[in-house]
Amino acid sequence: MVAKQVGIDWKFQPKMCVGDDDRISQLPDDILVVILSLLPLMEAARASILSSRWTNLWKHTLSLDFDAGKAMCKLARERELEEEEGLKYVEWVNSVLQSHKAVTLKEFRICFDLSEPSQIALTKWLEYALARQVQRLEFDLSAANSRRFGRTDLNYVFPQELLTESNHHPRTRFGFKHLKELSFRFVTVTREAIEFFLNNCPFLENLIVHKTKKISTLEVCGSSLALKHLELFGLDSVKVSAPNLTSLSVKVYKELMLENVPMLDELTVACGYCEFSVERLLLSSCISQLESLTLMLSNLKGSTVLCKFPEMPRLKKLVIEYWTLGEGSLIALTSLIRASPYLQEFVLKLRWLELSRSDREIGSSVRFPHEHLKVAKFCGYYGRSSDVEFVKYFIDNCVVLEKLIIDPHGLVYIPRVPTSPAKLAKEITARDCAKRQLESQVPAHIELVIL
Repeated sequence: MVAKQVGIDWKFQPKMCVGDDDRISQLPDDILVVILSLLPLMEAARASILSSRWTNLWKHTLSLDFDAGKAMCKLARERELEEEEGLKYVEWVNSVLQSHKAVTLKEFRICFDLSEPSQIALTKWLEYALARQVQRLEFDLSAANSRRFGRTDLNYVFPQELLTESNHHPRTRFGFKHLKELSFRFVTVTREAIEFFLNNCPFLENLIVHKTKKISTLEVCGSSLALKHLELFGLDSVKVSAPNLTSLSVKVYKELMLENVPMLDELTVACGYCEFSVERLLLSSCISQLESLTLMLSNLKGSTVLCKFPEMPRLKKLVIEYWTLGEGSLIALTSLIRASPYLQEFVLKLRWLELSRSDREIGSSVRFPHEHLKVAKFCGYYGRSSDVEFVKYFIDNCVVLEKLIIDPHGLVYIPRVPTSPAKLAKEITARDCAKRQLESQVPAHIELVIL
């Protein structure tokens, strides 16, 4: 593919010397801009000091990724720095945009804990990206700590007026039709806005909406949709009918309806806190076509709903994210494995709502040979009798198991919040328990990895 020619202001470019040993700087400008676009934004800007030839080239990069991961980790540890770090981030983005000269953008990404008080700046950035016919647009305003994590009322509100023609915002000013990927996290966006993007972005393949506020029900339906990947978290009810969709990730509290999804082979579902959602999922005709399934489940003590899962003959990978109380048995989860005769990889990600360890006897594992499962991973292992019992199921039944991975780290509710000393101590204890309980039990042909 031929790279698009980039117009460079040559009066700012120093002349090259004949015989210059700097071979990279002798490459055409459009090639150098492509190279710089592959670097993180700060590194691309710093590269301008390496060679006089590169002085202004970074200003023409086609990718603007404002990721401030280090600052976000600092906020997670020190919440009082929120205002100071937020101002620094806004100043950084504004200074880059004032210098940037590209007329089109492939990618524009904002990633920082910003909320409603930053409304004006965020809207200006949004307009900047849309005016340059951006193809991949991401606003990830995820909370860095627990103060704002559950407060969707503090979200930045997507300006609905950008989607309607007016004297101040003529629609022709923005390049919606060029969008291929659109992601909003911790952004309040209306159902009408999502429907607008679905109806006016003919090349939109990826759509992500997390932690929004104003949507309870949504329909993503259309025979002409180009959509291939869809993520919707925090809605009551979702209906999806999209013939090109291959990957779907949803968190629904009441109902999920799937129709006309013949290409869907990867599904992630958070099933809420009752059996209703799980049973609704069982009614979906797409279950039998899945190759990868992730289920987010809460405590299912006494439940028989998982035993009702139909056979999943194409499933190769199964991931279960499970919230558990105390010493509750995990064996009920193995019914999902038995419903997947060709499963090759299984992952359990455990989150403890209440930690306890008893000395009860480990029960006899259910006998059911799995002839294709090669990798099993247990995240959140604590050394409880129920943990050992669950691992023993794989040792006894997976006849071709090659690797067993034990990870004491459990599910993280807020990703950037540092692990507390108390939790670190529990993980060290869990690691010691795993070595003591499992090393002598795992056959030599199975690689045991304790992280």
